[in-house]
Amino acid sequence: MSETLGKVTIAHDVLLSIARLTALAMPGVAGLRSRGMRSLLGGKEAEAVSVSVDDDGVTVDVHIVVKHDANMLQLSRELQAKIARAIQDMVGMDVVAVNVYIKDVEFPVFEE
Repeated sequence: MSETLGKVTIAHDVLLSIARLTALAMPGVAGLRSRGMRSLLGGKEAEAVSVSVDDDGVTVDVHIVVKHDANMLQLSRELQAKIARAIQDMVGMDVVAVNVYIKDVEFPVFEE
């Protein structure tokens, strides 16, 4: 016999944190970059990830900076899978899409 005890609500910031921390932990990701014009104006790192939730599930947009030696296609696909898996495993919500936007490439600085 199954008894419903109440309702569980996941805060929007929890989903943002899961996506942001998963992206930053990914080898090949140099960092996050805020989206749109805010990146030119020094936007916050937190603005680089957006999450929307509707009846179908969660959609995540993440704007990243990649390291110069990373395979961008492979990195993006792996990041999509890892973010979707993290959200599904941690909060049990369906993930509709994870959109990865590569905003820049970080090259090493050579000093003379």
